[in-house]
Order: sequence, then C-alpha cells, then structure tokens
Amino acid sequence: MSSRIVIDAERVAGEIDPKLFGGFLEHLGRAIYEGIYDPGSKLSDERGFRLDTLAALRELGATIIRYPGGNFLSGYHFLDAIGPKEKSPVRRELAWRSTETNQFGPDEFITYCRELNTEPMLGVNLGTGTIEEAGAFVEYCNAPGGTYYGDLRISHGYPDPHGVTYWCLGNEMDGPWQIGHLEAEEYARKAREAAKIMRLHDPSLKLILCGSSHLNMPTFPEWDRISLETCWDQVDYLSLHHYTANREGDTASYLARAFDFEAHINNLTATLGYVKARLRSRHDVYLSWDEWNVWYREHGGDGAWAEAPHLLEEIYNLEDALVVAQWMNVFLRHSRVLKIACLAQLVNVIAPILTRPEGLIKQSIFYPFQFFRQYAVGTSLDALVKCPTYECRQYGAVPVLDVSASWDEGSGKWSVFAVNRRMEGPEAVELEVRGMADHGPVGVIQLAGNDPKAANTFEQPNAVAPTSLGAHALQDGKLSLSLPPMSFTVITS
Repeated sequence: MSSRIVIDAERVAGEIDPKLFGGFLEHLGRAIYEGIYDPGSKLSDERGFRLDTLAALRELGATIIRYPGGNFLSGYHFLDAIGPKEKSPVRRELAWRSTETNQFGPDEFITYCRELNTEPMLGVNLGTGTIEEAGAFVEYCNAPGGTYYGDLRISHGYPDPHGVTYWCLGNEMDGPWQIGHLEAEEYARKAREAAKIMRLHDPSLKLILCGSSHLNMPTFPEWDRISLETCWDQVDYLSLHHYTANREGDTASYLARAFDFEAHINNLTATLGYVKARLRSRHDVYLSWDEWNVWYREHGGDGAWAEAPHLLEEIYNLEDALVVAQWMNVFLRHSRVLKIACLAQLVNVIAPILTRPEGLIKQSIFYPFQFFRQYAVGTSLDALVKCPTYECRQYGAVPVLDVSASWDEGSGKWSVFAVNRRMEGPEAVELEVRGMADHGPVGVIQLAGNDPKAANTFEQPNAVAPTSLGAHALQDGKLSLSLPPMSFTVITS
C-alpha cells in the first residue's frame, strides 16, 4: 500500500516569513577572515571580499544574516572595528582564545549584506558592554548626520544611514560560559533598559531577546519566562538556539531528530502564550531560531591566540543533510509563531560552504537550505500524511515520512518537501493536490544516496548532490512517486 500526502489550499498552518531562511556569521575561526574576507587572496576583489564565496552565498540565498556573534559578541566593542583599518586595535578575543585584528567590522558587514541583497541583523554586547554603548551602536548605524556618532559614520565614508532594523539583545546570556554571564533577572533588567535607549534612537527597531541557550539548560524555560515578563513590551522576538548530533552512531534515531525540534518550539510557543495571557497584553512576540545546525564532530574552541584559526570546521554528510531538511520542515509547520531562523554558520565554521585558498566546496547541507529558500513561498500548508512507521532506539515508532508544504496564491505555485527516513527500500507515495490550480507538469528534485556517511570533499565535490528528475504530470490532481531510502525530495509546480 502506498503512503499518502494530501495538500489542501484551505489547510493553512501560517504565513512563511522569508526571514526563516537566514544565516549567521561570527568572528570565529575562518568564518570572516579567509571565509568571506580575504584581502590577500587572488580570488578577492579590491574590498577584500572573496568573489567565489559571494557567488556561493548568492546561490544559497540567505535572506537575513546575524552578526558579529555568538559568544564573540559578549566581548566585542564596535568602536574597535570602524574607521581607518591601520588604526584598528588588535585584541585578544576571549570567547575563542583567538587574535582579532578588527579589519572587518560593521561597515564592511553592511556593505557585504547589500552585495547579497540580504537583511542585516546586528547584536549589541550585553556581557562586557553597557546600555549606553548599545545606544551608540544604533546611533552610529541609523542616525543621520548632525550628532557625534552619525557624523562619525559619515567621516568613515558612509553618508547614508545603514538603516539596520533587526538587533539582538546580547547572546546566550544564560550560559556560564558567556563573558559577562547574567542571571535571568539581571539580564532581563539590562535588556529592558538597553531596548529602551535603543528605541529612543530609532523607534522602528525590531529587537530579539535572548532565550535559553538550549532546551537542556537547567533554567529552561524559566529563564525565558522571566525575561519575557520583564521585557515583553520592549521586544519583538525571543531567540532559541539548538544544535543536534549523532554521537552514538545511531542513524535510525538521528533521522528522527525532528521530534526534538518540534518539542523545543512547542515548549516556547506555550511559554509565549502564557506570558502574553499573564500580562493581559495585546502585543505579540514571535520566535527567532537564530542558531541552529548539526554540530558535534569539531568541538575544539581554543584558537591558541592565532588569527583566523581553523576551528569548528565540521564536515557534513548525507544523513546531516536529511536532518537539516527535516529541521526546515519544522520551520514551515510552525511558521505561525517562528518568523526568523539563522543557520549557524554560513562559511567554514559549522557551515554549508568550506573554503581553501584555491576555491570552495558546497557541503551536503547546502542543498536543502537552497531548495527551501527557493521554493517555500507564501503560506505553509498543514499536509495530511499517512505512512508506515519504523522502530528506533530513542523515539520508538517513527513515521517513515517527514513532510511540509507551501502554497503561494499570488503565483499559483505550490511545493512539497518530503524526507524518507527509511534506511533500506524505497517508499511508494501518492501525492494529492486540492484547491490549487493545475499549472501543468511538476518538477521533482532529489537528494539521495546509499551511504549515510557520504560527504563532499575538495577531491569529490559532488559526492552528495541533488538530481533533477524532470517533469511529471498530475492526473486528476494526483501524482505517484517512489522516494528512495534516505532521501530528500522537492516536488514543485
């Protein structure tokens, strides 16, 4: 018997915010230096931007990029990285025990975002930084001329305000590892006062409050509740961070990690609802999943005081790509409350793009991100999925299929994103499309393979790469497909 997937234009889960397809760049390892910025490279332009990385990031299509950290943020002072490069101080970077030259800073980042046609998301330092510094950062970026920080930006060659809308109020301040770590009540008060001074400079800002660093923190979700109750009217989003792993080598369970992602977001959705009700508020706060990825093989974070040390350069394989695809399915299924998500990170450091002096490769996780960014448009649909289950050690009985869908009424385009978790044998699927105009043949793209550990290398850059299966015709709104084991399939009209 075939599995069934039914999508219906009237079964709407939520509006898909384009900012779900964002990324993250931190001054960590080779993410910035030798990643996107490499003035000594023959592959770079006159500004020091690596052109091959720019082209790959354009292809990836991140809609918003979070910067400059991460743990780096809690020891960062933006004044170090603006103005003439020869005057930029070289600092010891304490979060990753590296040497920071401050040759790339906020102005270069904004220029880079403009090159990519992407929205910048900046963070203010609420670890070693002050609320006054947070306000000055906003003034430097967003104020016109006529006052100190606006004129300072102009003197650096940027006459027009940068107009940065999205700002993070610190990073992972609940973590004891964080420079300037604060308890929940302390952080909440500091974040509230920073938000107030930042909004006095620019009332149009959208502010992201630090949530718990991960759902296994002993203070989760109490940290989130306390912070939200103190800051509710001053903020627009609550952040959540989550990294996943297959340390046990249990692929069957690893391919069911969407259960964890779903639980995380359900817990915080409930927390948002509770705080809003308790405060009798009409204001809404949404979720920003501004760090997420597979990360477990490369955990050494000691740069030994080197410049651009090789840190956290994870190699991704097929099973990682299938987990990333399911994560993005979860994004679509929860798009009513989840409005921002930032893949951590974009280049070299736990990233879909890996560079060397002579070029770059696209890792396996590049492709699911690219396809969701390209095809998940409009509204998310609550897909009806009927399929068999398989048994795994960590979760018991798990559906073999993980599915999301989108529908853009304006263009008439719909898409279905399906992961087949089976490790052996294909899954026969009948797709039924209801309430959407028939636009003729549909396209099918698949990422699949026989080896869950297969990975791209500089020697074999296409070991894990998508295949187009060409056009398929719907018959009375129905389509039959065979999904290979361990596969990610995109069906789009």
